[in-house]
Amino acid sequence: MKNFVLYDGDCGICNRSVAFVLKHEKSASIHFAPIQSDFTKELFKKNGWTEPDLATFYFIQDGKKYERSVAAFEVMKYLKSPYSWIRVFRFIPKRITNWVYDQVAKRRQRISNSFCVLPTVEQRARFELN
Repeated sequence: MKNFVLYDGDCGICNRSVAFVLKHEKSASIHFAPIQSDFTKELFKKNGWTEPDLATFYFIQDGKKYERSVAAFEVMKYLKSPYSWIRVFRFIPKRITNWVYDQVAKRRQRISNSFCVLPTVEQRARFELN
């Protein structure tokens, strides 16, 4: 089973996050799909999950869905040091880390101008864009 980062394809911060993961990952084991894609809609439908929210970052790992700050902490273990060390903050109560996540998510369109991920030819095979 593939691991997927599901992100808002129209969000500059989200696209920058994808670019960051691509640049700093240990290995090419994460795949990507915009939340707006048919792939994501089918994935949620197939698993009986509620409709995806554009303001939410999702990470699907081994068939399990993680959301918001928990998803971000799960992705960190796939990154090289020192970025993987950020996982130490996962021990902060989820209500606090999700509150911080929600504050950024509410302002994401104002915080970052539009940005488009430009994956390499090899990386493109890891994107589900349909």
